Amino acid sequence: MNAEPERKFGVVVVGIGRAGSVRIRDLQNPHASSAYLNLIGFVSRRELGSTDGLQQISLEGALSSQEVEVAYICSESSSHEDYIRQFLNAGKHVLVEYPMTLSWAAAKELWALAEQKGKVLHEEHVELLMEEFAFLKKEVVGKDLLKGSLVFTAGPLEEERFGFPAFSGISRLTWLVSLFGELSLVSATLEERKEDQYMKMTVCLETENKSPLTWIEEKAPGLKRNRHLSFHFKSGSLENMPNVGVNKNIFLKDQNIFVQKLLGQFSEEELAAEKKRILHCLWLAGEIQKHCRSKK
Repeated sequence: MNAEPERKFGVVVVGIGRAGSVRIRDLQNPHASSAYLNLIGFVSRRELGSTDGLQQISLEGALSSQEVEVAYICSESSSHEDYIRQFLNAGKHVLVEYPMTLSWAAAKELWALAEQKGKVLHEEHVELLMEEFAFLKKEVVGKDLLKGSLVFTAGPLEEERFGFPAFSGISRLTWLVSLFGELSLVSATLEERKEDQYMKMTVCLETENKSPLTWIEEKAPGLKRNRHLSFHFKSGSLENMPNVGVNKNIFLKDQNIFVQKLLGQFSEEELAAEKKRILHCLWLAGEIQKHCRSKK
């Protein structure tokens, strides 16, 4: 990717919240992958005109433009599916922030559409590019898990905008699947006090070797964003995360991966393994949602 690019892919960023703003910053700065991309404008439901010297363009304009070849979908999770479908149907490559959809069936359908159109569909997973994950991956390799847990706490999120907690928290599920392989669902419960904006989802999972894993998402006003983990192996335990350094440029690292896909630098095997993992996590999230909702 260090060679001088023969061509640049025209990009629009859809949604300019936290993730969209970081994407625009990375596209505007001189990086190896940004050299292959030409930022054309942004799409937003708000009438902003321009931001950071970048012009707002309408959704219709972005979809019909010959210049636009790539869409970065950085809007609320509930809108991802519709945007992905529209941009793929318009013949554009798509990078989307996780979760790509709020259902496994929709994700499968969109992947089939991307393949039919011959376009790249890339779901961002910056949590796999974090220093903490790199540390964990080294720690668990070759070890036999006896049991484990991952507890995440944070402020409340609106389900209408960000999806059921198993989908809005899919990065934690992705960690567990990436560390311990495909998982099966044993049970799932959801405790809610809507008047207090309180929510606690408790999920019991099992590895292929029948080792239990517990995943908890707890959200309420005033709860600090925190991740507690505990993994017990035959050869010892890992309790919580040591300070392993600052996560630098994780969205840029994700963009590098996306550009490598645009340039055809990933093998079919690598792409198939990634797709399998993403669909497995979305399927699990859907099963968790069904379990929790059926108990109501």
